[in-house]
Amino acid sequence: MAKEEKGTKKSPDKGTTKGPDKGTPKGPDKGTTKGPDKGKKKSADKGGKKSADKGKKKSADKLSFAQTVSNNVFAMKLAGKYTRLMVVAAFISTVFGYFEWVFFDGVFIRKIVQALDSNASFRSVLGFIGIMTAVFFLIELYNKYADNVIYPLETIKLYGGIYKQLFAKAKNVELKCYEDPDFYDKYTMAIDGAEEKICAIVKRFWGFLVSLPALGVVFYLMYDIDHYAVLFIISPLIGNFIFGNYKRIYEYKRYQAQVPGNKVHNYVSRMMYLPDGAKEMRLSNVFALLRKQYSEATEKNVRAAVKYAFANCSLSFWRITFTFTIIFEGVLFYASYRTLVSKTISLSQLAIMTSLMVAMTWMLITAFEDIVELMKNGVFINNLRTFLEYEEQIPQDQGGVMPEGFESLEFRNVCFSYKDEETIRDLSFKIDNGDIVALVGHNGAGKTTIIKLLLRFYDPTSGEILLNGRNIKEYDLRAYRRLFATTFQDFAIFAMSVKENVLMGRHYENEDEIVHRALRRAGILEKVESLPKGVDTVMTKEFDKEGAVFSGGQHQKLAVARTFAKESPVKIFDEPSSALDPIAEYDLFKNILKEGRTHTMVFISHRLSSVKNCDKVFMLEKGTIVERGSHRELIDAHGKYAKMYIRQAMNYLAVEKEEEVIL
Repeated sequence: MAKEEKGTKKSPDKGTTKGPDKGTPKGPDKGTTKGPDKGKKKSADKGGKKSADKGKKKSADKLSFAQTVSNNVFAMKLAGKYTRLMVVAAFISTVFGYFEWVFFDGVFIRKIVQALDSNASFRSVLGFIGIMTAVFFLIELYNKYADNVIYPLETIKLYGGIYKQLFAKAKNVELKCYEDPDFYDKYTMAIDGAEEKICAIVKRFWGFLVSLPALGVVFYLMYDIDHYAVLFIISPLIGNFIFGNYKRIYEYKRYQAQVPGNKVHNYVSRMMYLPDGAKEMRLSNVFALLRKQYSEATEKNVRAAVKYAFANCSLSFWRITFTFTIIFEGVLFYASYRTLVSKTISLSQLAIMTSLMVAMTWMLITAFEDIVELMKNGVFINNLRTFLEYEEQIPQDQGGVMPEGFESLEFRNVCFSYKDEETIRDLSFKIDNGDIVALVGHNGAGKTTIIKLLLRFYDPTSGEILLNGRNIKEYDLRAYRRLFATTFQDFAIFAMSVKENVLMGRHYENEDEIVHRALRRAGILEKVESLPKGVDTVMTKEFDKEGAVFSGGQHQKLAVARTFAKESPVKIFDEPSSALDPIAEYDLFKNILKEGRTHTMVFISHRLSSVKNCDKVFMLEKGTIVERGSHRELIDAHGKYAKMYIRQAMNYLAVEKEEEVIL
């Protein structure tokens, strides 16, 4: 059995791939919809849709052979795009590996045995061994260079190229993709070890192609010795193609069953090391809830593992039996019989045939493993390919007409539905250049959705939005969005300097002056100047232990400063003072109104006292405008706006009677 060890040692390096036990969570099915029950017919329609979606998803998870091959070719092209050297180096390594294998078992052993049988001189045998040792040494030298120099360096290039393409795609897709759990999960699965899977595919792809002629040579050499011995190759075929294929299917099913649990594990782990929930954990018993979530997810993963354990164990047993036991022991028994009993082959032929059979077995096993891994990685690469080839509905780089300033913006009979739930209904209004406009209403009235439609993060389900009398879909998207400077309610503070957080990648000639002016208007300049590095201080301590950590209100002021800094004709503020105290809120809105002297202003606020000086106020309810006019006009109308204003004033003034509120 020493030759078996040789066969194992000389097998070409195929690389490793991450199996089904590692992955990223996959989100829930998208087949369900929310909303009130509209009757049995609609329920039946929903049930049918849900079943269809599940069937569609199930078929998507099981790729056809043609799709799998196509995905592997896609991965090879992607690798060649960013690192052609690694693709070529992998091919050379594979050729050398199989050359060593075939030459050693098919030529070297035969040459040595024949030399011994023919009583060849020791010098000729030693010379042959010396030459082949030098050849094998050079091949091994190249393999070590490839493994320790070429592959690590080129993998970094591949990593950089793939992730640059992934990030560019992620930036270009529309906002709703990130609000779709299924799409988001596909994105996270696409970036999970993408470069490792592609590297594995490159090695496996060449491994399978090069193994075909190598197997042909070994098959011929075996057939030349004994015609019937080659029938033993049926055994590993059954072991790998039948039992191995079913094992792969069950492993993938287990992986899918454990994805939701892995998603919970990732979430809980993230909450444990991020500062977001640190205070709540110390002041409440929420840690027990997180621990419960983690334990329940672990139990589900264990149940999934147990569910497929017997099938995987049984299939592994039969795969190993047919792949190794039957062929190794069978060949030894058959060859021994031919040598000792029937005496139809010589002892030297026995040694050569045994060596060739072991080599062919390992080549077949390796080739089958290549096929299995290519099929498995083809499924994972499908997520990467699906994401990269996704056709954006509102691409960030969409071209079109360049807008010539801002004259007016009009919503004309706009309706918008999100996941079959109508959030904006027959909305019509117009904002003219220089207007100061407020959108007010209760939570869920559709105010922020209007801003997303205005910025073209979404397109209306019906109706149209017009800029200067022209549909906004006709404009160059980047140029159109440059017309607006926006402070979002759910803003993000990045682990960058204060200056970079204000400018947000934009460049101006007098950047320092612009940043200081914006910070002063937002009411946070004094705080920033007190920092050790001023505007160059890094926000958060994620990358810098001396980084600044602001309060919620200070973060909000910093976000507002972005809007003050950006040179745009329209300024949008979505709840810019929700985390501010009354005095800071008063100062902020005073500066916002000053900005309104030279800009068109749109802001959303729950606090109606801040909209008193607006030119137009739109009172929203359930996605439509129920009242419109100036503050005074709406107060005099004694409608819903006036009622909300009075209630807020009573709370603020601490009075119990409406008559005590001065309108």
